[in-house]
Amino acid sequence: MSITATLIVQMIVFAILVWFTMSFVWPPIAKALDERAAQISDGLAAADNAKAELASANKRIEEQLTQSRNDSAKLLAEAEKRAQSIIEDAKKRADEEGLKIVAAAKADAEQQSIKAREALRSEVAVLAVKGAEQILKREVNPAVHADLLGRLQTEL
Repeated sequence: MSITATLIVQMIVFAILVWFTMSFVWPPIAKALDERAAQISDGLAAADNAKAELASANKRIEEQLTQSRNDSAKLLAEAEKRAQSIIEDAKKRADEEGLKIVAAAKADAEQQSIKAREALRSEVAVLAVKGAEQILKREVNPAVHADLLGRLQTEL
């Protein structure tokens, strides 16, 4: 055979091989490549969505943390105000109780002072009567001289 005929036969076999590959082999390979590309693009899109959702979740968490901190600060401030109020009320009540106790003590001291004065007056009156008895060298009758002794007691 001549080289031309061999070359023509090889070209025909090559054309048949190209046609067979393009018809039967290439479509499944292209389909597999397209499916793989679609899976990759879907995966990338899902990753982008996940990143966006993560950013959104982080933002919501930050907002909630900020809100929680603000709420905690408000509650703490209210608790401190309430504690101050309770302390002020307790101080006020303690002051009132202290004033009551001081007033009661003053009243008691005044009563004791009055009792002591009365006892002292009685003793002074008795001593005055005894002194008068010794000066007069006779007994003074308290029933007879009750008016005189009463005036003497009020003067003292």
